[in-house]
Amino acid sequence: MELIVDTRKDGPNLVRGPLKFVDAGGKETVIDKSTVSLCRCGQSNNKPFCDGTHAKIGFKADAAKFYTP
Repeated sequence: MELIVDTRKDGPNLVRGPLKFVDAGGKETVIDKSTVSLCRCGQSNNKPFCDGTHAKIGFKADAAKFYTP
């Protein structure tokens, strides 16, 4: 399965595919979900994950798609 990052208009980055986070201390965490929403507005109370705050604060940004060829 390939990794796809779908940056939603006025919303989060939706990451589809295998995902592993590495924190500043080097701890690795594998996320076992088909899609993960990552905060883009910077106001989530559950960073780095989206909690929907972008809609409440009126966050505005363009959409984009990134993928590995």
